[in-house]
Amino acid sequence: MHIVITGANRGIGLALTKNYRAQGHQVTAICRQSSPELEATEADIIEGIDVSQSEAPANIAAMVHNVLGDTCIDILINNAGILRHESLDNMDTQAIQAQFNINALAPLAITHALLPLLKSGSKIALITSRMGSIADNGSGNYYGYRMSKAALNAAGKSLAMDLKDQDINVAILHPGMVQTDMINHAGDISADTAAERLIARIAELTNKNTGTFWHANGEVLPW
Repeated sequence: MHIVITGANRGIGLALTKNYRAQGHQVTAICRQSSPELEATEADIIEGIDVSQSEAPANIAAMVHNVLGDTCIDILINNAGILRHESLDNMDTQAIQAQFNINALAPLAITHALLPLLKSGSKIALITSRMGSIADNGSGNYYGYRMSKAALNAAGKSLAMDLKDQDINVAILHPGMVQTDMINHAGDISADTAAERLIARIAELTNKNTGTFWHANGEVLPW
């Protein structure tokens, strides 16, 4: 299989790359800046990509096509994202806009740009968060992150409906509280464990359960 992963230089993206490479799959790893850990996986690395920039989707599509040639993408994992902390006492609309651009708009634009490289049976995984669940919000705050992930969830559901007849299926995946730089390693599971669980959910994705909002542990989450 050929897997394309954004935000692949560290954290969950790096762990996914390692895991898929260990299984013998070809991985195209997309990132702003590579890392020694990523280079050690011997993945095909495309660096210098800032997904917040409007030209990024077209650049990614061109570079991935150069890597693949006539080969199609089996799994596209939109993993790149950012987290900021806004509250009513600490409001920052520019930070909220940045989270929308990177967490919601970029995955949709990248997926759209790469659609010509997908085929029947291809899978799209959106790495989201249960913080994007409106029903599950019991603590407030984190306006930009919550709003951007809710928007990503909505985009994922629409993609699932629009691509269902082409048998291109979409998983909307919460990885859990993962020990990554994003949350200062304060999570309760490692990136490797999260990656293993995410890969299992992607493997279970079919045309019958496309558009599902899953916790990586298999639990179906409320919208």
